[in-house]
Amino acid sequence: MKVQHFFDSQTSTITYVVYDEITKDAIVIDPVLNYEPQSSKISFESINLVVDFLKHNSLKLHFVFETHVHADHLTGASYLKNHNLNFKTAIHENVVLVQQTFKSIFNFDQNFDVSGNSFDVLLKDEQVLNIGSLTVKVLHTPGHTPACISLLINDRILFTGDSLFMPDYGTGRCDFPLGSAKELFNSISKKIYNLTDDIEIFVGHDYQPNGRELMFKTTVAEEKRFNIHLNSKTNELDFINFRNQRDKTLMAPKLLLASLQVNLRNGQLPRPEKNGVSYLKIPIKE
Repeated sequence: MKVQHFFDSQTSTITYVVYDEITKDAIVIDPVLNYEPQSSKISFESINLVVDFLKHNSLKLHFVFETHVHADHLTGASYLKNHNLNFKTAIHENVVLVQQTFKSIFNFDQNFDVSGNSFDVLLKDEQVLNIGSLTVKVLHTPGHTPACISLLINDRILFTGDSLFMPDYGTGRCDFPLGSAKELFNSISKKIYNLTDDIEIFVGHDYQPNGRELMFKTTVAEEKRFNIHLNSKTNELDFINFRNQRDKTLMAPKLLLASLQVNLRNGQLPRPEKNGVSYLKIPIKE
């Protein structure tokens, strides 16, 4: 089993391809579609790197996993579908809660799907998927959002999405609708930190604090010992207070409004209007 990473510098997102060199079985985790908000233009630099890698290595893509409904980048899942790759998209079943919440926030019409049916597979906690030579166990790790998952593959490597970052950057924020610092504490301390210490962790973003080089791989042991927000000695109440106070100081992600409207639809752009153009909605606050 091998892991290939792709770093999108615009959003600090890391996409992963996990694959078997012999059987050619592969999955993709959190693909990125590039979006430039000032011109409202999509492009394909990041996702084409993934497509080229899959083709160059003759990999058979079985699944694209979304670790949650992302608020900082558009998913490239739909673009991959357009390349006639025969795979399934998967996200945690709580995506329906996120869809219901943002249907109201964006005032979407009655045709907006809130059943999760835009995704091929809705995952459950502790579900195990046998994907060729890869065994993927789903860990529901809510807190950042209610639909967050971590993916344990072959009992050796774990992908934590936005729940847990490199030890020097800490944990994900919890101030999005239905987020919860208490749930994130439990997800990390009771699920991730209860795994064996030598399991490798691959994070969903790296913001390169203090200008350091890109880092995306650590271990359960290193997180438990060194994570600056939540380590094995961190008290639950202290973490909740810290996380809530810190989140109050954070700006909304730059691509928040655009990302959600696309990612809630599994990467499909809003239906084109009579002039053939798709439009995003931008609510105005006072």
